Amino acid sequence: MDIPHWLWFVTIATLVLVVLLDLFIVDRKPHEVSIKEAAIWSTVYIVAAIVFGAGIWYFSGSTFAGEFFAGYVTEKALSVDNLFVFVIIMSSFAVPAIHQHRVLLIGIVMALIMRGAFIAAGAVVIDRFAAVFYLFGFFLIYTAWKLVKSGDDDSFSGDNAALRAVRRFLPVTEKYHGAKSFVRIDGKRWVTPMFVVMIAIGSADLLFALDSIPAIFGLTQEPYLVFTANAFALMGLRQLYFLIGGLLNRLVYLSIGLSVILGFIGVKLVLHALHENNLPFINGGEGVPVPEVGIGVSLTVIGVVLVVTTVASLLKVRRDPSAIKQVERPPSVPEADGEGAAPAGTPGEGAEEGGAGAGRTGRSEERGGDQR
Repeated sequence: MDIPHWLWFVTIATLVLVVLLDLFIVDRKPHEVSIKEAAIWSTVYIVAAIVFGAGIWYFSGSTFAGEFFAGYVTEKALSVDNLFVFVIIMSSFAVPAIHQHRVLLIGIVMALIMRGAFIAAGAVVIDRFAAVFYLFGFFLIYTAWKLVKSGDDDSFSGDNAALRAVRRFLPVTEKYHGAKSFVRIDGKRWVTPMFVVMIAIGSADLLFALDSIPAIFGLTQEPYLVFTANAFALMGLRQLYFLIGGLLNRLVYLSIGLSVILGFIGVKLVLHALHENNLPFINGGEGVPVPEVGIGVSLTVIGVVLVVTTVASLLKVRRDPSAIKQVERPPSVPEADGEGAAPAGTPGEGAEEGGAGAGRTGRSEERGGDQR
């Protein structure tokens, strides 16, 4: 697939324009996103992805269009599982409902930039070392096994490297100051919990990319399709968060479904690696005559697994309501009383040594709901 430089430029420029419109027009007046608003924007992004895929079909053929749709559906499915972690992060940081849209937008933009770097690096590695498909394939199979083994243990710890760095080197206020990420109090610049939670969302999504990027490279090796599929899936993620946030805890078999999809793509990658083999210790460096999985089969398997997983989950919780996942919400972090208000007590006490009052999170467990 030969993508001219101008098309890359137009694609990225359009993505930047959408983000700016969302940030300065849609989110100009912070508000709690309603189900209706989320449904409308979710539909807009899904239709946009379909139109984009149709354009690929028209200009480049059905094969590349099929690869785009397979990648988009896979990334969308993986992002649904990520949403439960986002719910835990929002709860752990007690993000005010009117600011959750902005937090997700900035966090996802950060994630998209980081994923872009991952995709560029992955494309270079694949181009030079075809044997990397073995590595990707076995990694996805291992990830699928770990997902089955861990079951429904979706949890978030506030003690990851990115957050530790923020707390160690930056003073963080104990209260939110509207949608501001930074405030100046008594001549000193402070970081607010809003900034910390954006780092949490962005760094969490970076971890998610460790399995989603190899997964989509298992469906298409075209960097442009990998990037655009990720972009469409991520840009629609915020609306999906508000649209199905209340239903996420009912998808009790989601982890099993995603493990099947990841395992399937992992096997597909290994078969592709064997077919294109150039490792001297495997079949004398020649390709192994194994069957390869076509994109039509991939789309069918992914679609069937997602439908079966969703239906089985809803039937399960209907018969056994106790199976619904539970997330315990910690005490709310208050808003500052006014602009420029001191974090708490005296101005110098807003940040504890090595940590932030509001930035501190406990580990939220799905079941049992204990907070450490």
